[in-house]
Amino acid sequence: QVHVVESGGGMVQPGGSLRLSCAASGNIFSINFMAWYRQAPGKQRELVAAVTSGGRANYAESVKGRIIISRDNDKDTVYLEMHSLKPEDTAVYFCNLQGRSSSRNLPLYNTWGQGTQVTVSS
Repeated sequence: QVHVVESGGGMVQPGGSLRLSCAASGNIFSINFMAWYRQAPGKQRELVAAVTSGGRANYAESVKGRIIISRDNDKDTVYLEMHSLKPEDTAVYFCNLQGRSSSRNLPLYNTWGQGTQVTVSS
């Protein structure tokens, strides 16, 4: 099995910054896709940013220019650097990893973190 642990959430004032981390562990053969999603109260979960194993990143239009996703392949960790935060960025942020497990036959996995709360408020 592959497990992930998120950290770095919290409360910040508008215009502030936060850095989220998501570290994977377990039977990892590969991590092909690493992404951050968020879900605000009463809204559907939405993709914030994603990065492939080759380093190609894509972002939601609402966060472009303010948020950077990056990955450390040596540490099996994905980061989300958030700047110029707005109240509408308030949500629970979830990391999602997809790849192949090192178990027999290299089965695919699709693992979600437990979520970390980000609150932007004055």
